[in-house]
Amino acid sequence: MHRHGYKGRKFGRETDQRRALTRGLMCSLIKEQSITTTLARAKEIRRETEKLITRAKKGGLFNRRLIIARLNDLETATLLIDEIAPQIKRDSGYLRIERAGFRRGDNAEMGTISFVDEISFEKKEEPKKPATKKPATKKEAK
Repeated sequence: MHRHGYKGRKFGRETDQRRALTRGLMCSLIKEQSITTTLARAKEIRRETEKLITRAKKGGLFNRRLIIARLNDLETATLLIDEIAPQIKRDSGYLRIERAGFRRGDNAEMGTISFVDEISFEKKEEPKKPATKKPATKKEAK
């Protein structure tokens, strides 16, 4: 038996669980800019996330819809397309993986995956509503 033509790692999970795992990790990476996970998972999501970033840099409705479908999260997809992709100046190699030692429980090798370029988010501050105090009501004596 050979393993020719089989891409990706299985992580000891079924297909739907594996897809959900990678989607969750990719969404967390895009939102947080850096996550620590096992080295195998980091290597696997780097492949898929870099493809999404390339599509986000190209722009267009078709690419936007593909990214939304792949991430399954509209908020994260919008963040990637509108905020992160315009700030990335390089053509490829958007993410870096650094080894982060071994996990204490099972000695699994850990890695931190993060963006190579510095990304800054423009957070929209919601206008603060002034605290309105209700006028004190006097209790009527009976």
